[in-house]
Amino acid sequence: MNIKSSQTLVEEAQKSIETLNSKEVKKLVDNNEITLIDVRDIREIWKEGTIENSKHIPRGMLEFWLDPQSTYYQANKIKEMKKLVLYCALGWRSALATKTLVDMGFKNVAHVDGGFDALKQSGLKVVKKEKK
Repeated sequence: MNIKSSQTLVEEAQKSIETLNSKEVKKLVDNNEITLIDVRDIREIWKEGTIENSKHIPRGMLEFWLDPQSTYYQANKIKEMKKLVLYCALGWRSALATKTLVDMGFKNVAHVDGGFDALKQSGLKVVKKEKK
């Protein structure tokens, strides 16, 4: 079987999306210019926390929660349509997720190189989320 590797898919996605480093993202967060979206699994968030004021949209539900025609649409998930900046643990899932949003027609989207780990190191505040 000749299939593309996940690494190839990430590399291809990165050619057509905007990538921001964690220092750029911290400045944008500090200036309230973006909406950060955590696409990690909820178990990762329970274990490690998330960046303060970020929205959680799991990678597997992204297209459905942001599509007004989907029965899963989350109308109140993103109140302001600021630039959407996605992150995951290291930047691979968020690259694929950002490419998906671009393919859906979203214009003002990017992802974070280095993901959650890089954001933590940039000094953004991490908050713990409790299991419900």
